[in-house]
Amino acid sequence: MRKIVYILMMSILTVSVSAQKESNDVRNGNKLYKSSKFTEAEIAYRKGLQKNSKSFEATYNLGNALFRQKKYAEALQQYNNAISLQPKEKQRIAAAFHNTGNSLLLDKKVEESIKAYEMALKNNPKDNETRYNLAYAQALLKQQNKNKDKNKDKNKDKDKNKDQNKQNQPKQDQKPKEQPQQQQQQKSQMSKENAQQILDALQQDEKNAQEKAKKQQVRGTKNAEKNW
Repeated sequence: MRKIVYILMMSILTVSVSAQKESNDVRNGNKLYKSSKFTEAEIAYRKGLQKNSKSFEATYNLGNALFRQKKYAEALQQYNNAISLQPKEKQRIAAAFHNTGNSLLLDKKVEESIKAYEMALKNNPKDNETRYNLAYAQALLKQQNKNKDKNKDKNKDKDKNKDQNKQNQPKQDQKPKEQPQQQQQQKSQMSKENAQQILDALQQDEKNAQEKAKKQQVRGTKNAEKNW
């Protein structure tokens, strides 16, 4: 990202100033700008605008001085002001759109920067720096869209997993299904029949046991007698 910022800084386009039309403040601002004294240049350009608010050079170069100070939003405003002055030379309009694109790109407004670069090329199709910056912005937008699609897919997978987990989890407060009344009656009847069968079997066993005991008593008595 630092490399890109440096490239955009270096691709800021400047315009020539007519000594006859512009004030000493604007010319002084240009000297300060070339000496990388951007804050002082900003002050000089603002003084020039106080004397001539419709000066394209003062407005545009003020935008450049602000851009160099990384005041991208303020620079963008000045570039828009310069474009609104509608200079006759298409190269000046192209330069203003080019620097507008740079400001928007560094402000992470990629789609808007692409439109600005396209307007710059429309006014100056031979500008290779603008063409390079446009290609970079388009590639950056493409990558951002890919990342968005990946994030959407991830979110969809998460939602699917959540739904599956909900389906697999046992439902709370789920009451057991009631059996039909007919089945319940059959069960109750079967249980009564079983109980009666068990009772009959016990009674029969008891009866058999009593008869067996009687037989054993008779035999015992008989065997107890003496044989002489």
